[in-house]
Amino acid sequence: MSLYSALYAGVSGLGAQSTAMATVADNITNVNTIGYKGTTAQFSTLVTNSGSANSYSAGGVAARPQAMISAQGLLQSSSSLTDLGIDGAGFFVVRGNNTAGGSIAYTRAGTFAPDKQGLLVNANGYYLQGWPIDQNGNYADNGSLNDLQPVDINGLSGAAQATTQIELRANLQSTQPVVTPYTAGDMESGTVTPQFSRSVQVYDAQGNAHNVTFGFVKTGTNSWATEIYSEDLPGTVISSGTLAFNGDGSLDVTNSTAGLFNDLNINWGNGAGSSPISLSLGTNGALDGLTQFSTESALLASSVNGGVLGAVTGVNIAENGLVSAIFEDGSTRAIYQLPIATFQNPNGLTAISGNAYTVSQESGSVAINRAGSLGSGTISAGTLEASTVDLAGEFTNMIRFQRAYSSASKIITTVDDMLQELSNLKR
Repeated sequence: MSLYSALYAGVSGLGAQSTAMATVADNITNVNTIGYKGTTAQFSTLVTNSGSANSYSAGGVAARPQAMISAQGLLQSSSSLTDLGIDGAGFFVVRGNNTAGGSIAYTRAGTFAPDKQGLLVNANGYYLQGWPIDQNGNYADNGSLNDLQPVDINGLSGAAQATTQIELRANLQSTQPVVTPYTAGDMESGTVTPQFSRSVQVYDAQGNAHNVTFGFVKTGTNSWATEIYSEDLPGTVISSGTLAFNGDGSLDVTNSTAGLFNDLNINWGNGAGSSPISLSLGTNGALDGLTQFSTESALLASSVNGGVLGAVTGVNIAENGLVSAIFEDGSTRAIYQLPIATFQNPNGLTAISGNAYTVSQESGSVAINRAGSLGSGTISAGTLEASTVDLAGEFTNMIRFQRAYSSASKIITTVDDMLQELSNLKR
């Protein structure tokens, strides 16, 4: 009977409006939740087969909550540089504990701060994950979640970094007399006194300092014999060859010994490890390294990295997700690369407690890439993403759903009266 279908339709209306009101309640209570994505109620009709052209059977209505996870919230300034917001698509990769084997989740709630161990964790207890960067600036970006580790900003405090780069800018006086005879190794052994020499301090993997000396003697027109040696390695020439210069005093790399521009691989013999040292003496035909002019030989500038790292005093997070530790001596070092996780259908993710999400069949599989690449959003340090809830709109919806609920209940009471009239016909 159509009358009973109207009764059932009224009941479905009560259920649908109750579901819709629940989404409003959740949205309003999370209006100040960082990174929260509002939920809307999508209504759809329920249709029954009346079986006759002369009668109608009401189907009713159903409400389906739809999380608008892909919506972008407003990025607001924060007082902490470890507070992070994502400008664009994607999510931070987090774990529910501070171990590398913890369960993976995804969130845009970027209220990260160091815990007592120096690990970045947000207000909901989720630990930020990243690819660790080695001292050569490399990380394992193979798309695997298993290679991600909790971001530890204090992990390098007091550690040592082996020297990996030496840059020299110096002038060799062109008016120096030619030295003959000369044999490779004469400067290191003391047989020939260098016409110009300077030492730089490099470090092994344990932080031990070693003096490396660059010695030069003029052996011909626009030609200088060069030796690299160290007092810690007596009787050993680390590298040697001939440096050539152009007529304008610039470096002639083409006619110089190629080995002088290769990396230095030094075994210090004290049991400490070392890294290949990139040697920068200048570029071909330029005045950015070694030069030959008539002015006095002099070291103009030198740059050597490495040494014992002090305490971490700060952290810098770039738009591309590169996390750099700032040490008390002012030096910096890249320590982690943050990935951004993206999905084909982010609105299909499964919400879990703590304003985070997990993968579902509807969301599709996860893709993790460096921030700002392949459709991933960029990271904004010192900002937080506000909730996407529009409070005024939610109050409007509250009134709408309450009125609709009252109307559905009125259907039930009216149909009940009609059924009562029907039952009274037998009297």
